[in-house]
Amino acid sequence: MTMDTALRKFGIYALILAIMLTSLIAALRLWRDNRVSSRVLEKKPRTNETVAAQVGSKVWNGVGDELNAAGFETYPPFLRILAFKESRKVEIYGRTVESESWRWIKQYDFTAFSGKLGPKLKQGDLQIPEGIYQIEYLNPNSRYHLSAKISYPNEFDRKMAQKDGRTNLGGDIFIHGKAVTIGCIPIGDRAIEELYLLLMHAHHHPIPCIIAPRDFRAGHTFPKIEEIDWEAELYASIAEAL
Repeated sequence: MTMDTALRKFGIYALILAIMLTSLIAALRLWRDNRVSSRVLEKKPRTNETVAAQVGSKVWNGVGDELNAAGFETYPPFLRILAFKESRKVEIYGRTVESESWRWIKQYDFTAFSGKLGPKLKQGDLQIPEGIYQIEYLNPNSRYHLSAKISYPNEFDRKMAQKDGRTNLGGDIFIHGKAVTIGCIPIGDRAIEELYLLLMHAHHHPIPCIIAPRDFRAGHTFPKIEEIDWEAELYASIAEAL
């Protein structure tokens, strides 16, 4: 074999090797891009509809019997939420028409607690608010699985803050999953799935959410809150709403 022949063969082998390496690199890039695309699809934001599709059957299996026992054939169109900080309970009531009495559906336990009895006064005080609120919206992409936004601060909160000369009242108060809080109401993942579907299927809005230090329906006295002088006014309005 002459030198020229050997060089030609070497060149052919080198070209074939280069083509194979190029193809391998292209295949690896395609595999990587597909993996990235898959991860992007996995992280696609959820919607209420996708939440319902993912957990709807499980939720109905969990709460359906309780709804039936309360006299509901399906999710009630009217809902009301009561939360009591001292007992750390969230009670859910429903009705089918506005003229009928509220019917007790079930209750959930707080899975964590922060602060103490008394209203929320400022950002960062770790207090769970106390007052008469509404559910503003549902968040299917919460860091705490699922969540429902509470309308803190309300008009009364802002009025008392102006009276006291307070600013920076804080916000972003939710009922949510998991077992951690710095001022929200966590009830765990399974419970928030049930409550989320109940809220999602309620047709009549706004949905009231009353947060009380304790259940004044049972004759409990109003707690004394040292930081303020208007707790009696607040608790009288909560007691009347309850």
